[in-house]
Order: sequence, then C-alpha cells, then structure tokens
Amino acid sequence: MKVLVIGSGGREHALCWKIAESIRVSKVFCAPGNGGTQEVAENININPHEIDKLLDFALKESIDLTVVGPEAPLVDGIVDKFNEKGLRIFGVNEKTAKLEGSKIYAKEFMEKYEIPTAKYRRYTNIDKAIKGLDEFDYPLVIKADGLCLGKGVIICNTKEEGVNTLKSMMEDKIFGTAGEAVIIEEFLEGVEASLICLVSQGKLIPMESAQDYKKIFDNDQGPNTGGVGCFSSSNLFDKELERKIQKEILSKIETGFEYEYLDYSGVLFIGLMLTKDMPKVLEFNVRFGDPETEVLIPRLENNIVDILQKTLDGNLREEDLVWTDKKCVTVVATSEGYPGKYEKGKEITGLKDLDEDILLFHNGTKIKDGKVYTNGGRVISVTALGDTLEEARNKIYKNIDKIYFDGMYYRRDIAKI
Repeated sequence: MKVLVIGSGGREHALCWKIAESIRVSKVFCAPGNGGTQEVAENININPHEIDKLLDFALKESIDLTVVGPEAPLVDGIVDKFNEKGLRIFGVNEKTAKLEGSKIYAKEFMEKYEIPTAKYRRYTNIDKAIKGLDEFDYPLVIKADGLCLGKGVIICNTKEEGVNTLKSMMEDKIFGTAGEAVIIEEFLEGVEASLICLVSQGKLIPMESAQDYKKIFDNDQGPNTGGVGCFSSSNLFDKELERKIQKEILSKIETGFEYEYLDYSGVLFIGLMLTKDMPKVLEFNVRFGDPETEVLIPRLENNIVDILQKTLDGNLREEDLVWTDKKCVTVVATSEGYPGKYEKGKEITGLKDLDEDILLFHNGTKIKDGKVYTNGGRVISVTALGDTLEEARNKIYKNIDKIYFDGMYYRRDIAKI
C-alpha cells in the first residue's frame, strides 16, 4: 500500500519512519517533508494548507492511506474533502477539529460535560476583557481563541502585563484573527503532562504517557515554545492517577462526543495539569503532539499501519497497542532566538557522527547540494531509548554536542528527575 504523510516536522518524520517499517507499505510520501523525511519517504512539494493539491496528488497516486500531522488542515476540513472522494484518511473531520481550532469551544465543551478545567471567562471586546482581569488572581493566563502555532498562551504576572497582552492580541492582532476572541483563565499550579489517546468511533484508548517541556530555558524559565524536550513514560502516571483520569476526564469526554454527535476517529491529545486536588484539562489538540510523538512512536512495538487502520475501522482495542518497557527521551536543538525571531539556512554538521542507537528526527531542516541546513525554529530532535530515563538522557547528552550549527541551543535538564 501507498501512504501519504502530511506535514514537515519531527512528528511527521517519526510517523514516516515508523510507517516505512511496515511490511504492508510499499511507498511513503511526505508533503512537504524535511531533510530527514526524505531518508524514509519521497518528499512532495505541497504544503499542508494546499488541500486541493494534496487531494489531487492522492487521487493521482492512488494513495491508500493519508495521515495528517498538523492541526491547520484538519481545522480547514481536509478529512471531509478526502472522504467525499472516497479516500481513506487518518484525522478528525472539520466539526470535531473545533476542539483545537477554538479554545472557547473547547472550554464550553469541558464546562458542559463537567470535565475538570481552570475557571475562565471569554471576551470579544477589549474593554470588557480588561475589566475582566479583576475577576482573577495573579498570575493568570490569557489565550487567543484560534490557532497560533503553540504561541497563543501567555502567562501574566501583573495587571499591566495582562492589559498589554490583551492589547497585543485584540488590537495589534499579533496572532491575526486568532486573537479577535480571547479567554482569561485562572493559573493552575501543578505538573504539566500529556496524554495522547487514539479515538476509535468515539472510544478513547490512551497511548503511553509523556511529559514535555514547553519553556525555552532550563528550570522552566523563559517564554513558551512548541515543545523543546519530552520523555516517556511519565512516572507521575500511577494506577490511582490513571483511574481518576478515566473516571473524571476520559469517560466524560466520550459522553460529550456522543451527545454532541461528534463522529470522532483519529487522535485526541489531552494537555493535563496535575494539581494537588485532581488532574485538570488545560487544552485539547486533535492530532499527535510534537515532541510527544518522537518519544511515543519509538516505544510502539507493533505495526503502526495496523493501528491506524483499526482506529478508522472502529475496532481498535487497548490490547492492540504493544509498548516496550524501555524509556524514551528526546531533546530538541533549536535556532538562536526561537521562539522569537531566528535565522534559517545555517549548515548543520556532525549528524553522521552520532552513536548507532541515537534516533534523529528532523523538525526544521532542508537539504541542498548534499548538505543539511536549518529551516525552522525547532531543528533536530535527538532521541534515545534506555532501560531507565537516566540511561536514555545520558546517551543524548553524550551525543548532542557532536552536532553543530551556528546559534544551536538546547536545554540541558530534559528528563532530569
């Protein structure tokens, strides 16, 4: 069978790598891909937002399965358009994608079905939003309603910061139309964790746990990013926590899917804050996480194509997922200046000097004249498996300095438990 993966990040590289291992797959395409995906797939020069071009390509090449990586094409209805043409595609439809496409919609869904989350208020008028700051203690959180590439969540420690953030979102439109409506939300104290579930005809089947690092600097300092490190499994997920999550969160989400007539087949990424009282939902994403995918996919022992097919067919069971007991860690090397402004086109060296047991997933790279260059803020995810987290992280930090590009930066405390 022929498989098309849509996207250009580390998540898509990990998916292509795992899909290419399947004996059922004769050819993998990645649109548009990156410098790493072309080692396991054929890169196609079509961007994820070019849905009609992707559809034409899938029809022309008789693609048997398309796997959507990023959120934007899902929100734009790529699954609906592919289904209309009878094409098999892994991802959620446009209606269901609103759970990520609109933070307001997601919060209203949580409120309606009594899913534990932070107290919040929604605003479309800046004057009312500024007055609404007084309903919350500091720090507080301000979120743009729409998609912002993981950058639309701002923690404010003072009213001045809150007012400036609201003005930048709602007046200056730093996130475009995504910030025309905002949420002001209470700040939750606790440990952040990720739970990614495969959803098969509305039934949630959790994958292994993961814990990612959003802040750019060590000790969780600095601005939020799309994620600069991750590990799996998280030692926070004991049987008691899993029981609470199942009872208070997953079962209520399934009820919401049923009552809202959400025909959900694909992935639900649940961002959690593990507070001292109970786990609470920070956000929903309707696709595989990045960098969570880079630590989960290497731990999956069985054929991922079978898993994706069963999910779409509606007969996936928890026992279908077979995981290694090994731990997995990834550390993301980023461009200087990320998550703010950064330069592209820096030559990357040392990639062939790494130990054989290092997995290298490219996030933002391109190849020109046989050389690899930076092509994004997150550049390379250096990944390793080990019997313990310490063993896996030691492998990474032993190797990562062999890689070099001008301005390369990475956190040194990933998976340091």
